[in-house]
Amino acid sequence: MRIIMVAGAPAVGKTAVILHILNHIIRLKTFRPAVAKMDCIKSTDESYYKALSIPVITGLSQNLCPDHYLAININGIVNWAISQNSDLLIIETAGLCNRCAPFITKALNICVIDSTSSIKSPEKLGPMVTTAEIIVLTKCDMLSQAEREILQSHLEQLNPTAEQYVVNGITGAGSKKIAAIFKSIPFMDDIGQQKLLHDMPGAVCSYCVGEIRIGQAYHQGIVNYMSFGGHHD
Repeated sequence: MRIIMVAGAPAVGKTAVILHILNHIIRLKTFRPAVAKMDCIKSTDESYYKALSIPVITGLSQNLCPDHYLAININGIVNWAISQNSDLLIIETAGLCNRCAPFITKALNICVIDSTSSIKSPEKLGPMVTTAEIIVLTKCDMLSQAEREILQSHLEQLNPTAEQYVVNGITGAGSKKIAAIFKSIPFMDDIGQQKLLHDMPGAVCSYCVGEIRIGQAYHQGIVNYMSFGGHHD
């Protein structure tokens, strides 16, 4: 099984990029792809993949961080893809807290970034940018050449080893180059032997497990207080 992880902030164009890449794969008949869509509350993206006759499964993390949820369920997702007779698994996951990164060893790890967001946005994505092997920029048609070069230079400083690609989410321009890379992805024999490229936050506080009262008396577990001259209450 070959695995591609696609992550990025909400509404950056992850699904559009994946769909364009899948169209190239379907035409070339190089792989038998399957897709796992990880989201929080709701997702309607299954219909897009089903329209391409591609096996798809959706996981909703509900009250869990989607990246934590993915790490817990990835073994089951891979087994599901194998049961679908697939040899290429694309996992799309929402990134919310900007401290997590879903990327794992031996996968092709792709971070999608909206180029129209602030120049400071990539830095705020943390390990999602710094551990990616490929960075995809969307909506670059809305930038000037100078603005795009500044953004790409900033990304190169954050992650010097990542390859950068510009993809138009509407026309699909630029997606064919990424699809061609998939042939070089190493085959993964055992998902259980892989590791996350970056640790996840140790956020096991009372609110993680359902507490809704905000008084300090109800703070339990790992608690990180701000410093206000030695006072935090």
